[in-house]
Amino acid sequence: MQQIDWIVLIGTLLFIVCYGLYKSRSHKDVDDYLKGGNSARWWTIGLSVMATQASAITFLSTPGQAFHDGLGFVQFYIGLPIAMVIICLAFIPIYHRLKVFTAYEYLESRFDKKTRTLTAILFLIQRGLACGITIFAPSIILSAVLGWNLLYLNIIIGVLVILYTVSGGTKAVSVTQKQQMGVIFLGMLIAFLLILNYLPLDVSFTKALEIAGANGKMKILDFSFDFENRYTVWSGLIGGTFLALSYFGTDQSQVQRYLSGSNVKQSQMGLIMNGLLKVPMQFFILMVGTMVFVFYQFNYSPLHFNPAAVKDVMKSEYAEDYKALETEKKSLHQEIKAKQIAYSKAESLSQQQGLMQEIKLLNNTEKDLREQSKAVIEKANPNAETNDKDYVFIHFILNNLPNGLIGLLLAVILCAAMSSTASELNALGSTTTIDLYKRNRPGKADKHYLNASRGFTFLWGIMAIVVACTANLFDNLIQLVNIIGSIFYGNVLGIFLLAFFIKYVKSFAVFIAAIITQLLIFALFYFAIKHYGGIDKVPYLWLNLIGSILVIAIALLLQVVMGKNDEEKLISSEV
Repeated sequence: MQQIDWIVLIGTLLFIVCYGLYKSRSHKDVDDYLKGGNSARWWTIGLSVMATQASAITFLSTPGQAFHDGLGFVQFYIGLPIAMVIICLAFIPIYHRLKVFTAYEYLESRFDKKTRTLTAILFLIQRGLACGITIFAPSIILSAVLGWNLLYLNIIIGVLVILYTVSGGTKAVSVTQKQQMGVIFLGMLIAFLLILNYLPLDVSFTKALEIAGANGKMKILDFSFDFENRYTVWSGLIGGTFLALSYFGTDQSQVQRYLSGSNVKQSQMGLIMNGLLKVPMQFFILMVGTMVFVFYQFNYSPLHFNPAAVKDVMKSEYAEDYKALETEKKSLHQEIKAKQIAYSKAESLSQQQGLMQEIKLLNNTEKDLREQSKAVIEKANPNAETNDKDYVFIHFILNNLPNGLIGLLLAVILCAAMSSTASELNALGSTTTIDLYKRNRPGKADKHYLNASRGFTFLWGIMAIVVACTANLFDNLIQLVNIIGSIFYGNVLGIFLLAFFIKYVKSFAVFIAAIITQLLIFALFYFAIKHYGGIDKVPYLWLNLIGSILVIAIALLLQVVMGKNDEEKLISSEV
């Protein structure tokens, strides 16, 4: 990185933090701190909701996902617009009518204190872990690629977020997220345009799409019912809808974004904006990754994108084996490049089809070489991270973008990390204060709860930094966050669906059903790992549907049994 990159990077981050502190420098009470005084407009809500979900993991992992596997990951988001409509019609009016600070307050009025507490604790567990990962994700990748100290990166990102989140509350989070999303959109658009500009002159965008399509990168929809395939239309439509309902409807990190709306309509319009823009945004990010694949058809790419893993193998006794694979790949790349240039100049359809078939075979051979390199890396260091999807896009940025833009794209990644982490800390602090502390220590002055909110937010920030500093890198970071959520979300969503729509079920049945369901989901997930051969193979989207159905079914069954017992007691007492 050059001096101009450091200026752009540090200047962007400092401007956003200082602007957030300035715009939210005073708070009158808890309502102002946790709900931003209910002054947010729909566009602020929409951008804030998008920024909360679009973490650094999104901009690091998603392009790499497309580079390796194509556009099929977009199916994950198919159910999101459906979920937005349901939440707008069923969830938001209730939350606003009851004037709740958190989603879980409603559960006490519908059920009881213990159900509210249990649901809040489930949220705190999964979101507390996820918050650490949103810090850890960019830190470990940037440290591996740039050589920056991992521990210092975790602490710097965490401290910056704690600074304006603790000081400014919900308003600071929402205000900074608008600026962060502006940086993110600008950075990704510039990266996309530069990739197209770097392609040979006779390779138009249409031809680039043809090249990607011929290599299986443009297959968007998969209508198969194969559970071995994690991303299909059905898993996205059913599992994705339930995941989105859980995340946007019951996860306080999202609920708090639209609870800050000035009225029901503003909150609804903000979520509809998210539903309309989220899928195109994810598709665009995937398209960036697909164009990176096309770029590397004409430009040499490393055998393995994780420099830390390559460094390990080059210091080991297997260095010569790895070098032999690199030599073979360099030769193979020259063949691919020559065929691609010939394809771009071919005039007849038959000639194009023949060349593209040859290119496809060569790319499959290159894919085999990459798999062989992973095996060599594992021999050199069994603990090395061999999955390099998260490193593809950052490698492209650092090795191909001009000075200044490298700093901007790094700012994109860190802005995304900060925006998601800020929302999560804000939600963790508010849930701990309102659902646990205030509920069990009522009657204190408003100033006391305001200070408690700041204190709990600070403590969760420290906890997130600790998790980030002790975390391990999994197969693909964007999948890891969704896996953690899916383990808990289905159960929580089922509780809310019972609360909203099935008035017959009472509190005790729901509480017991929720505990049983969570234990069953843990067991199911454990056996799924064993069956599918690892956490990275589990079709986790279905856990959201299964968890929801389980808790509803068990609660209904328990209520029927307990209802009969109550009737028998009533009859016997009358006799």
